[in-house]
Amino acid sequence: MARKYSLVLGNLGNTRDRFCSGYKANPDTMTMLAQAANIPHVSGIELVGTWDIRPDNVKEMSKALGDLGMTCVSIIPDLFANKLYWKGSYSSRDASVRREAIDYTRQMCDIAMQLGCQIMNIWPGQDGYDYLLCADYQREREWFVEAVRELAAAYPKLRFALEYKPKEPRTHSYLARMADTLLVAMRSGCTNVGVTIDTGHAYVGGEVVGEAIVLAHQAGDLLFHMHFNDNHGSWDDDMIVGSVHSVAYIETLYWLDRCGYAGWLSMDQYPYREDAAGAIGESVLWLTQFDAIVQANRRKLDELVAAGDAVATSAFLRTILARPA
Repeated sequence: MARKYSLVLGNLGNTRDRFCSGYKANPDTMTMLAQAANIPHVSGIELVGTWDIRPDNVKEMSKALGDLGMTCVSIIPDLFANKLYWKGSYSSRDASVRREAIDYTRQMCDIAMQLGCQIMNIWPGQDGYDYLLCADYQREREWFVEAVRELAAAYPKLRFALEYKPKEPRTHSYLARMADTLLVAMRSGCTNVGVTIDTGHAYVGGEVVGEAIVLAHQAGDLLFHMHFNDNHGSWDDDMIVGSVHSVAYIETLYWLDRCGYAGWLSMDQYPYREDAAGAIGESVLWLTQFDAIVQANRRKLDELVAAGDAVATSAFLRTILARPA
C-alpha cells in the first residue's frame, strides 16, 4: 500500500513552553511551506486555523499549495490557544462561548471546502477539567457531543477526526483515549465523525497504538487520520519517530496495513531545540524504513501474531533490527 506523508505546518515554526516564550525564530508561512515541500516524501500539509489559514488568505494559500504541488490534508481549528476557550470550547459552561466555538469551526469548515480539504482535525485541548468536584462531566460531555453532531450534520462532505490526548493543557481531557473518543463519535450519530490517533498522545495514555487502531476499525472504520511523533511515555515530548518506540512503530504500521488504513501519515512534532525540517524529515524517513520492514515481512508478521510466541517474535525482530557483531 502506497503511503502518503504530510506534516502540520506550524511544526516548522517557533516552539515555546511555560519556561521559555520562544526557542526559535518564527519563519513566515510561505517560508515554512517551501521548507515543507523540500522534505523527502512529504506531499501534504495540515493548516492550523487562524495561525496559518483565515478567510483573508484562502486564495493566496490555495495558489501557494498548488504551485508547490502540495495537498491540504486537514485544517485544525484553534480551539486550544485562544484564551476565550480557557475553560473549554464545545464543552464550556458558557453557552455563548460554545456558540462562538461552533461558529468559528464552521468558518474553518467553509475554508476547508474552498481548499478541497476533506478532514477537519479537532483537537479540543481546553475541553476537560483540573480539579475534582469542579466539573459536571455529564452535562459538559453532552454539550461536546451536541456541538460535534451539529457540525458534522452541517458539513456531511467533511470528515471530522477527533484527536485525543490524556492531559495538557488541562490535567484531564474529555477526549483522553481511543475508547472515550469512539464513544463521542458514535453518540454523534454521524458517519462522518471519527478519530485521529496521535501516537505520542496514545503513549502518554498508556495505550498500545496497534490495539487502538483495531478498536477504531471494529467500531466501523472510524480511524480517519494519523499523527506521528515519539516520547518517553510520561509527557508529550514531540520527539523524532522511532527514537524511543521503534518496535511499537513496526507493529503500528503492521496494524494500519492489516486494517486497511489508506489515509495520511502526518507528522505532528514540535522539535523544541532541533532543526525543525531535519527532525521532521528524520521522522518521515524512519516511518518509510519501518514500513519497508513491514511490507517485506508481512507474511512472517502474520505468522508471528498468530503464534503468539514472544521468544520467536524477539528472535525475528533481532534479525531485522540488529547488525551482526
